[in-house]
Amino acid sequence: MINDATQDFLHFLKIEKGLADNSIQSYRRDLKQYISYLTETEDISSLEAIERHHIRGLLNEMKVNGKSSASITRMISTLRSFHQFIVREYQISHDPTLHIERPKSERQLPKVLTNDEVERLLSVSGDKPIDLRNQAMFETLYATGLRISELLSLTIDDLHLLMGFVRIVGKGGKERIVPLGKHAQEAIQNYVDYGRHKLLKNQTNQALFLNHRGNTMTRQGFWKVLKKHAREQHIFKEITPHMLRHSFATHLLENGADLRAVQEMLGHADISTTQIYTHVSKARLTEIYKDFHPRA
Repeated sequence: MINDATQDFLHFLKIEKGLADNSIQSYRRDLKQYISYLTETEDISSLEAIERHHIRGLLNEMKVNGKSSASITRMISTLRSFHQFIVREYQISHDPTLHIERPKSERQLPKVLTNDEVERLLSVSGDKPIDLRNQAMFETLYATGLRISELLSLTIDDLHLLMGFVRIVGKGGKERIVPLGKHAQEAIQNYVDYGRHKLLKNQTNQALFLNHRGNTMTRQGFWKVLKKHAREQHIFKEITPHMLRHSFATHLLENGADLRAVQEMLGHADISTTQIYTHVSKARLTEIYKDFHPRA
């Protein structure tokens, strides 16, 4: 009966809910593990016999076996949907998933670049238009902590180089002003004066950063450029555009910047999101202490 209910539920997800095949396969894997646990560990073969403590037993087994909080949370979500379907379609009187709590999500500390790695990443040689553009993109990303989508949506009109800032329209259409350091100002000015018009090729495009065809730089295009340059500079971390944003915030706080100011520059609505970088700073200080203190 349990296997029949599982097939009915998966059919419901596909036909009535219209879920994608990948999502259905995820449900199928979770339910296969669930049924295996019920039949082999708990010796249960009927839907009516399933109780809350059986589900807690499965979740505890997953935890003991080193499954992540995300995997356990997904399993709980799958079982809730499954048992709600059973109660509705099979007239089962109780739902054993009621009052099953989700585990607290594990908040991973963001990965950052060291100061030396930043210096190497920002070192772009050459005076071709592409070189000038890359230098300007990297300097701007690290100088402002922009999201990659914000960087690539910058237009010429967003630049205020004489005043030393850029205007950003971030998530939810919220506008903010972010300062530029002198290195980023110089790199952008160089690119605008000597590189951008050559990439533009007599086209009309207000985007600041362009690809070799004169079109707006894409996320995929930026990613390829960043990874290639990182390898050339012997940076072998799995580098991402967001890593520069993390590094921007962490390095500011390490050097005494005010948390509220960093929150404003990052465009975070909630300061608790920004506070994660204080934990990164403490973790890095601990590493430095262990590496260099003679009695650590």
